[in-house]
Amino acid sequence: MAKLRVAAPVFAALGDETRLALIARLCCGGSMSITRLTSGSAVTRQAITKHLHVLAEAGLVRDVRRGRERIWELDAGTLEEAGRCLEAISRRWDNALGRLKKFVED
Repeated sequence: MAKLRVAAPVFAALGDETRLALIARLCCGGSMSITRLTSGSAVTRQAITKHLHVLAEAGLVRDVRRGRERIWELDAGTLEEAGRCLEAISRRWDNALGRLKKFVED
């Protein structure tokens, strides 16, 4: 249960379509600047920055200064931990369904 409490901010951050799209872009494209992250998007740089800060607070991304530019990168470890939490929930759900099936069939 403690792991779920720790993972809750991650799932809350990923619950927003724009933030989920940012994570997907960072997964596929590697580290990127705000300029690259906003390229081709209708979302403003200021809005993207706010979304990135929410993702950073959840431990999903971090920024690194390179000269005058901030480069945003994915923290894959946090995403992997969230995946493990989902797998644990899935196993529990499968077990519950298995018990229900056995009960109904008996």
